Amino acid sequence: MKKNIHPKYMAAKVTCACGNAFITRATLPEIKVETCGACHPFYTGRQRIMDTEGRVERFRQRYEKFESNKKAAAKEKSAAKE
Repeated sequence: MKKNIHPKYMAAKVTCACGNAFITRATLPEIKVETCGACHPFYTGRQRIMDTEGRVERFRQRYEKFESNKKAAAKEKSAAKE
């Protein structure tokens, strides 16, 4: 094995978005994660929406815009028939 080419392997603090924190070993001193074993739906058995970078909120906004456009088109179509 060559010397001085491997990264330093040290204790690392892992912090989850739910607030859970634990110590493990890694090449980085601090790691931040979105889900861990304490909050992941597979391990907890509870379903939850995992909003990554606001994707769920952006989807809801787009869907609301789609629904309002759909209703406006229906009103225009009914007004045109009359």
